[in-house]
Amino acid sequence: MILLGLRLSLRSGRETAARLALIVAGVAVGVSVLLATLSLFNAFQATGDRPCWECTRGTAPSGWALDATGDGALWNFREDFYAGRTITRLDAAALGDRAPVIPGLSRMPGPGQYYASPALAGLLDSAPREQLAARFPGTRAGLIGSAALSGPDELVIVVGGTPQQVAAMIGTRRVDTVATEPAVDQSADVYRFGFGIAAVGLVVPLLVLVGTATRLAAARRETRFAAIRLVGATSRQINVLAAVDAALGALLGALAGAVLFQLVRPLVAGIRVTGSRFFPELAVPSPWQYAAVLACVPLVAAGAALWSLRRVRISPLGVARKAAPPPPRAWRVIPLLAGLGLFAGPAFQDGKPDTLLANAGIALVMAGLVLAGPWLTMLGARLAARLTRGAATLLAAQRLAADPKTAFRSVSGLVLAVFIGTTIAALVPTVVTGQQAVAGGTLNNVLGAVLWRPGIASLSPRAAADLLAQVRAQPGVDVLPIYARADLEHLRPPPDGSPPATSVVECSSLARFPVLGRCPAGAKAVLGRFDRVVGADNPLTIDRLLPLAGPASESASAAGLDLMAVMIRTGDAATLERLRTLVAGYTAQAPMTFAEVAQVRADLYARAESIALAMVALTLVAGACSLVVAVGGGLVERRQPFTLLRLAGTPTRTLATVVLLESALPLVLAAVLAAGAGFGVAEPVIGQLAMKGASPAMPGPAYFASLGGGLAASLLVILTTLPLLRRMTAPDNARFE
Repeated sequence: MILLGLRLSLRSGRETAARLALIVAGVAVGVSVLLATLSLFNAFQATGDRPCWECTRGTAPSGWALDATGDGALWNFREDFYAGRTITRLDAAALGDRAPVIPGLSRMPGPGQYYASPALAGLLDSAPREQLAARFPGTRAGLIGSAALSGPDELVIVVGGTPQQVAAMIGTRRVDTVATEPAVDQSADVYRFGFGIAAVGLVVPLLVLVGTATRLAAARRETRFAAIRLVGATSRQINVLAAVDAALGALLGALAGAVLFQLVRPLVAGIRVTGSRFFPELAVPSPWQYAAVLACVPLVAAGAALWSLRRVRISPLGVARKAAPPPPRAWRVIPLLAGLGLFAGPAFQDGKPDTLLANAGIALVMAGLVLAGPWLTMLGARLAARLTRGAATLLAAQRLAADPKTAFRSVSGLVLAVFIGTTIAALVPTVVTGQQAVAGGTLNNVLGAVLWRPGIASLSPRAAADLLAQVRAQPGVDVLPIYARADLEHLRPPPDGSPPATSVVECSSLARFPVLGRCPAGAKAVLGRFDRVVGADNPLTIDRLLPLAGPASESASAAGLDLMAVMIRTGDAATLERLRTLVAGYTAQAPMTFAEVAQVRADLYARAESIALAMVALTLVAGACSLVVAVGGGLVERRQPFTLLRLAGTPTRTLATVVLLESALPLVLAAVLAAGAGFGVAEPVIGQLAMKGASPAMPGPAYFASLGGGLAASLLVILTTLPLLRRMTAPDNARFE
């Protein structure tokens, strides 16, 4: 029976060959998309599992004295910024002949030398020296190898110095061995969750694609298998024939998909899932994943084929006596409405989210989208039939209304992906916009630097005066020096439990930053929590602190106080980078503008949005392939009635419009339904995020480009099947089996 099944699949005429070609093409696209997703996840895992030399902690100094004996090294690890990009910097000084060496280097740089990553080396060569290269003294000794980097775009530099130079830096530690364990990255769980959502969003439409492909021309195959049953074949033999037929096409499609993936793999390696590219050699599926795909896809296809032939197994004559399937009922929309109702009310009662109810709401919405789809497709088809009297619309609407479950099945896989993508795409812009709108956006270009903290170091009055003089010498610069209270070590919180005022600013400088507050009349300096604004890592919380000074502020004096932080404003980007380079020599943390602080925090959410939008785009591709396969199968099944309609005088254009409407209506309804549900879930969450300075924002152009472009591409792909309609319904083909 296996040989007979192969013969029936390969030597049954042009119709069978066309059907096999459609199956192979559809499965190939689905398999290539699945392999691309697996390769990106493998690259992410391999990058996250690399030894984290940046995690080396070393030995903290005892008091202010560092142990500079033995064969270890002194390390000072910190981050720097340039034009919105993060630079990882390590200043190191060897203490002996056996100093630890980071991966990617054969030796550490000596005094007056540095090693840079390839991306940073190119940036150093292109940027003006006073804006970037002046921060890194010495000459370039070489490039850092890929073993020390997470990707080709990472900016890393290792600067060599003498033990005295490195020991004088704030935060220096003694290191004897380099850490070899992977980093504990809190964002890794977010990315894994994103890949998990992508897996759910992609596997479902891919299963639909494989099932649709293997069910291609199911009605004609059922008739043929029923005829074989009538001449004596058993149900088991029919199962073998069907399984061989489906598995053959799926296997050929899986092999073709593996070959197609090799052609697009260079493009896959360039996808910036985490904000930067992966190394190309890491973006590849493992051998066992290749084997699993090649084995599981034919099995899934065989199972789908056997399920589609369940009526033939019941009775050989069953396919000749088909009853119209019952129409879907209105109860299908209840889970969707219940899930949206939970988000609109109980899930966020009293302004606090209920995790259990929120999760239950998401589950109900996702299940309700799939259940409500056929019912809404039926309503849409009936509405289209009432609103128009065109022949093409009536034919398409009647067919959709007669069997909406089959019509919706080919696009059901993209519903979940569009829903999840829309929800994330609606949330992320709100967070990003809120963080960038702190203090009405007036602080975005203000550079903040913490120069002193209790127990770490202090900036002498002479050094502080020299720094402020150099800053004020730059043209078009406003500076706000922030001084530490003299009694800071013995400071106690106020009786009302609010945080105490830990800093002092001069009123003459504060007048240049009115958003921070105003001094009371006659005061020369005031107390406040200005240092908390400079050191805040979440801009959304800054507006809660503003204004920091007002009529009731306590007067003080800044004379003789230690300088703990500065805020610098300039409207010129080049001047900003020169000031950053200047101030970086006085602080353990890289000076950053408030816009950069917001961007660093928003990057994690933006990357999650990128994963979601990539998932939507890939899912729409899979949905388009399912539609093409379904359209091709429908043309094969309806070749006889379409040919008769054409012989009766129906224009080919009308028949093409029928096919296009039958495919486009479920696709558009599914996308609109899922997008609407996504916005419905996101709106209550946005309400919780809408602090002072945060307001609901529409998704960015990337979302509309992904969704609109995907739908347009799907419709264009459907149009490629229309030439097949003209050929199959030619008058010369009026003879049927």
